[in-house]
Amino acid sequence: MEIKDLQIEVDEWIKKYGVRYFNELTNMAVLTEEVGELARLVSRQYGEQSFKSFKSEKEVKDMLSEELADIVFVVACLANQMNIDLEQSIKNSFIKKSLRDKKRHLNNPKLNNR
Repeated sequence: MEIKDLQIEVDEWIKKYGVRYFNELTNMAVLTEEVGELARLVSRQYGEQSFKSFKSEKEVKDMLSEELADIVFVVACLANQMNIDLEQSIKNSFIKKSLRDKKRHLNNPKLNNR
């Protein structure tokens, strides 16, 4: 799916099932909540915390996948509300990062000591 298509599909879903967009501040809070849910899962799967009950690799992957998708959905909502073309914004971000970080990471001894 192209990012433009994602933004269109999110907009159509909101109009069909969501009645209207939450306001931007509410969506920012929802995004923060979703990122927190992802952080909780990552800390248990890859960090030092543990799950309260056993989770199979598939269960964890499914939960991580769901949280990442929720985050992308809310980001698309915010972009739609702010009339931002995410696809173009991401292209611009790659250009900016490529120019800024052309040699930065290659010359970082912390990354090259593996």
